[in-house]
Amino acid sequence: MTKASKRPVLNDVAAAAGVSVATASKALNGRQHVNEATRLRVLQAAEELNFTPNPFAQALNFPVTGTIGVLTADLSSRFVLPILMGVEEAFGAGSTSVIISDARNDRVREQFILQTLIAKRVDGIIVLGADANPRQSITQDVPVPVVYAYTPSDLETDCSYTTDNAMGARLAIDHLVSRGRRNIAMLNGEPRYDAAIERGNAAMETLKKHGLELATGEVLYGDWSERWGRQGAQALINSGLPVDGIFCGSDQIARGVVDELRANGISVPHDVGVVGFDNWELFSTTSQPPLTTVDMNLEDMGRAVAEELQDAISGKPRQGLHRLPVQLIPRESTASVARRSSHPAA
Repeated sequence: MTKASKRPVLNDVAAAAGVSVATASKALNGRQHVNEATRLRVLQAAEELNFTPNPFAQALNFPVTGTIGVLTADLSSRFVLPILMGVEEAFGAGSTSVIISDARNDRVREQFILQTLIAKRVDGIIVLGADANPRQSITQDVPVPVVYAYTPSDLETDCSYTTDNAMGARLAIDHLVSRGRRNIAMLNGEPRYDAAIERGNAAMETLKKHGLELATGEVLYGDWSERWGRQGAQALINSGLPVDGIFCGSDQIARGVVDELRANGISVPHDVGVVGFDNWELFSTTSQPPLTTVDMNLEDMGRAVAEELQDAISGKPRQGLHRLPVQLIPRESTASVARRSSHPAA
């Protein structure tokens, strides 16, 4: 057979249609995540080239292998590990194997891992990020279902799961108000993170519903560290504002706040109630006193994502961003106000 008469292959169809090989495969096989215009373009290219799918290649594409790929951005992240536990728990009950790969926030490494996972014929892929900012979609580049966890895809047509940060802020503010706190400040994390913005906006909106506003007039942004918690608490003390409640964007910040208030002779919770976010036990349970905080239920997210991917593999995919509920964990740092000194907390 001469080169000119060589039978067209999938690569030729993809090139003629101006799409990736993965997209061409999805279009020809009737898979999801291909818009109608693209699908028609691929089908037309296949017809013009007299392309006939290789039955053996098709057979390789369709059988379920019982293997799932998990692509993480940072395996050492404290957010990633509990989600992985939920994923493994959900899949562990059956016969599904999980291949976990760490891209280490390197896009070149990520592409290599994706190629490896596809070569291993995984049935689907979970993309797991280390923060809640949207990331670039990979769905069009792979021939299997993809679900995104914690870090959502930047495409609305993808299926993503993340934390309901606004719900967490509402729970925190409602709790402080229910404990008799009326002069509430917020020490937040870095504003370049969507999670910080969502928590800050929801905190202000919730205070407004209670007929209150932030004691400082605005959310105070810093980083996610104990150091910022200490600095922020000291700034509140120096301001002379009668703050009696502080909502913190993370448990690390809250731990720094509690330590700084105590160092200045201010009692938590008698003078100031403090709420954190994350329920990171390294900080929340060892703080003196232990921190009331918002638990993001990350293991539940892992289980939900695993179940979602199983449905997608079975031909029942969903689209859109799904925000999973969080819960408040009350501890000693927000005991109710009974008799409080008139001494300004901050």
